[in-house]
Amino acid sequence: MLFRDERWPDGTPSWVDLMVPDQAKAVAFYSGLFGWDVRTGGDETGFYGMAELSGRPVAGIGQIPPGQNVPPVWTTYLSVSDVDKTVASITEAGGRIVMPMMEVLKEGRMAVAADPAGAVFGLWEPGHHLGTQVTAAPGTPAWNECMSRDYPAAKAFYEQVFGFGFEDLSNEEFTYAVLLIDGRPVGGLGALPESVPAEVPSNWSTYFSVADADASAARVTELGGRVLDQPFDSPYGRQVRVLDDQGVAFLVIAPNERSGKPEGWED
Repeated sequence: MLFRDERWPDGTPSWVDLMVPDQAKAVAFYSGLFGWDVRTGGDETGFYGMAELSGRPVAGIGQIPPGQNVPPVWTTYLSVSDVDKTVASITEAGGRIVMPMMEVLKEGRMAVAADPAGAVFGLWEPGHHLGTQVTAAPGTPAWNECMSRDYPAAKAFYEQVFGFGFEDLSNEEFTYAVLLIDGRPVGGLGALPESVPAEVPSNWSTYFSVADADASAARVTELGGRVLDQPFDSPYGRQVRVLDDQGVAFLVIAPNERSGKPEGWED
């Protein structure tokens, strides 16, 4: 388990949060799956829940306000130094702003945007809240990736707005690149395969680290969720895509040495 007490570099996925119709139900599900201790804020925060491990924040859980037609989803936030400047860059590059910039008390400033292919993501300019402060342990975000209906347009957009470099891993079966900041991997960008149903839009998704992917898949089912595919071994660890008990998709992965599994990992 590693702790972080400084802001994440620009372009790095620095936070993930979940918005659902039933916050209490989500808290019970994810606490049961990842061992999170969720601390719920007051009225001034919209009763936003801060999920913690070892007393440090790892993710957020919020409630969709009544009357808002917002799908339940995990949102990936990219760290930025100036959210206003980034919002302008997004519109110039062909993206759109889904939620305009807003101040979040003294915690930071945020906005929500969509790339030209429609994948939605957040922006986080840190104040008191730096983002995820625990990594390399079960229950922490392990990876974030955008799977796109228009890979060339998405690639051009993220390069222009965030200055990403790309490490191409594509072959005859798939199109995928690792997103790089100063040569360091921070996320992924891929093309949605033709086999994926047309109703599945371009999207950002989050992988959470677990000690055992098979055991976690079984636990998802026990908690009322659903396993979408059988666990399988990837070059970076054993993984599986699942739904929580409110139908929100995410992935779990048991990392291996290639993906940076640290010494002392809690197997």
